Amino acid sequence: MKRQGGFTLIELVVVIVILGILAVTAAPKFLNLQSDARASSLQGLKGAMSGASGIVYGKAAINGVETKDSNTDVDGIDTIYGYPMATTDGIEKAVVGLAEDWDSFSQVVSAPANSITYSFSGSTAPTNFSTGCFVNYAQASSVSSGVSIIVRDNNC
Repeated sequence: MKRQGGFTLIELVVVIVILGILAVTAAPKFLNLQSDARASSLQGLKGAMSGASGIVYGKAAINGVETKDSNTDVDGIDTIYGYPMATTDGIEKAVVGLAEDWDSFSQVVSAPANSITYSFSGSTAPTNFSTGCFVNYAQASSVSSGVSIIVRDNNC
């Protein structure tokens, strides 16, 4: 009779043990995917804010109001020095979906003056400006300053 070839039980157990060791060493690399996704979402929001403020500034320049230092309406968006203000009628109207998908916080400890902070829906207000998981939009403070958009993703 011809002997059939196959794996013994010990060979199968050794392979399963090796696969288990590989899975344990590779798992930590994949466990941090949610944090990376949150950080990427914040970077996307920063890009959306930057793009929207640039478009609004262009419209303000066409209208000749890019140097006004008071609340000026540009297509229904409150602006100052041509850029959206850090209010719900400013940057929130300029960025489509910002009010629906993100929570805003206007009073964050040590945040820049005339700024508004956004974080994920359902999140609590950031308690410290140096660490957290949020995007801060500070409106222009002069004709030459432009806006400041800061991302904190070290605690996502």
